[in-house]
Amino acid sequence: MSPLPLRPAAGHPSDQVSRPRSLPVARPAAALLTAAALAAALAACGGSGGDSGGAGGSAPRVVATTTYAADFARAIGGDGIEVRQILRPGVDPHDYEPSPADLEAIGSADVLIENGVDLESWLDDAISASGFDGVEVVMADGVTVRSEPGGGTDHADEGAHEDEHAGGDPHIWHDPRNAKIMVTNVEKGLAAADPESSATYRANLAGYTTRLDELDRENQQKIDTIPADRRKLVTNHDSFGYYVDRYGLEFVGSIIPSFDTSAELSGRAIDDIVSRIRASRVVAVFSESSLPPRTAQTIGREAGVRVVAGEGALYADTLGPAGSDGATYLEAERHNTDTIVNALR
Repeated sequence: MSPLPLRPAAGHPSDQVSRPRSLPVARPAAALLTAAALAAALAACGGSGGDSGGAGGSAPRVVATTTYAADFARAIGGDGIEVRQILRPGVDPHDYEPSPADLEAIGSADVLIENGVDLESWLDDAISASGFDGVEVVMADGVTVRSEPGGGTDHADEGAHEDEHAGGDPHIWHDPRNAKIMVTNVEKGLAAADPESSATYRANLAGYTTRLDELDRENQQKIDTIPADRRKLVTNHDSFGYYVDRYGLEFVGSIIPSFDTSAELSGRAIDDIVSRIRASRVVAVFSESSLPPRTAQTIGREAGVRVVAGEGALYADTLGPAGSDGATYLEAERHNTDTIVNALR
């Protein structure tokens, strides 16, 4: 596994020792303007030294970009860390625009935990504008990344979206084996920032890894109860490729044929997925919790199949709020598996 990427003080990019990070998808001019605007907003807030640390500065100040990153940080850090989560439950990470408060939190963080694989295409500008110089944890380091949407399916109009995630499929957490790598990276980052608590972080990692192994076994056992000819998945966008590969499902297609939910949907793509659903005799289409179900419902009606939406929607890019079936990673993945099995079986 590659060493933890550490980001040096701002102003010395040539000294960075992190693995190469793909540039944001934003157009260059827009990206520069965004970075300048964010920096100006941060300066107006009084700089990056906000009072966001724990009592007496003893608790490491951790900023996590996504709901999954924050959940993993809490699982490994326990009560010994303070976690500032940038993305709220239900917020799509692909098109997020960080606020001045986000920049202030990043700039004063001891540890920054991110997914990687271009999921947070906005993060490079935010880091540059904030002046962050702590420990940067890229959870995807060491994960084998899928390179093609939909398990290699040839989607109509896919060429228009080929640059959105040039680094590959960022939805790595949908395979619990990848989640084990991700939390191991989190543990190393926390230990680097807070060596005195490293034994606690290691113990928490060991316990959580056991729970991930249990989840993986349960998922496979449940999927195995679906008749083989009904193990076919259609989702809102290409977010379950790792899940499909892990548990032996057939990915028929997605409503938005892209890793990115912001990709535009053409009439040709709609016709294509309806045809695929009919030809493959798919029995259900699954909507996702962070996306409106309207298009999925329209396609479901045209194809004559059930649409799973509402409380049954899958947790794809984001966890759910506290008290929901997807409040934590473990709960969300169990919800997803139970939903898929109940609909297809």
